[in-house]
Amino acid sequence: MNYFSYFSEIEDTFIRRRGKHLMLSPIDWALIESWKERGVPLHVALRGIEHAFDSYEAKKRKRSVKTLLYCQEEIEAQYAEWLESRVGSHDESATEDDQSDKSPFSRDVVLSHLGRSLESIKELSTQPAQPVELHEALQRAASLLDDIRDEYQTAARLDTRKLEESLTGIDRLLDDAIRSAIADDELTSMTAEVESQLKPYKRQMDKAAFEQTHANLLRKRLREHFDIPRLSLFYL
Repeated sequence: MNYFSYFSEIEDTFIRRRGKHLMLSPIDWALIESWKERGVPLHVALRGIEHAFDSYEAKKRKRSVKTLLYCQEEIEAQYAEWLESRVGSHDESATEDDQSDKSPFSRDVVLSHLGRSLESIKELSTQPAQPVELHEALQRAASLLDDIRDEYQTAARLDTRKLEESLTGIDRLLDDAIRSAIADDELTSMTAEVESQLKPYKRQMDKAAFEQTHANLLRKRLREHFDIPRLSLFYL
């Protein structure tokens, strides 16, 4: 990940989660530079941004987030936990019992999943005649997955909760790119298919459950259309 990519990835994730385009301030850029100089891994910074916005949305606050400074505390917390996870080597300092406290999966199982996912994403990113937005998102996802896999392989302590948060962020990146890449008529057709599939159950579901189920099925249909795998550990 080169110097400029570090800045652009953080900027893109912040703007995407905020929902409205907003130019970063000089203070925001200086903040990113400080993370880069201190060695905060890109995937850790992105996980902090995602987590900060997840918490913000859960509280349903009325004020909008206007600056990256809102995410600073969460990124610092994520970085501190990441540094702690790097102390020692897993061969010397972590037994299987220690690892089981935070990981329901063995290191080998998780690494195999990450390897398969990375291979699929890399292959998809090389396919010709792809929409530009999706091509770029696949390349970014592959780069992040590569870093995550390498670090998970040598982590002193496994924490699949943190890993899942990182993978969820990449999944969200890909889902947004798919939405941008799909043709309007194809999206309309898929939406109609999902609505038809759910119609017999609509009266039995409350509004929130119906809308979430609808969104999940449409997301699944869009992923299948582009043959893009889900990265979440739930799909192990």
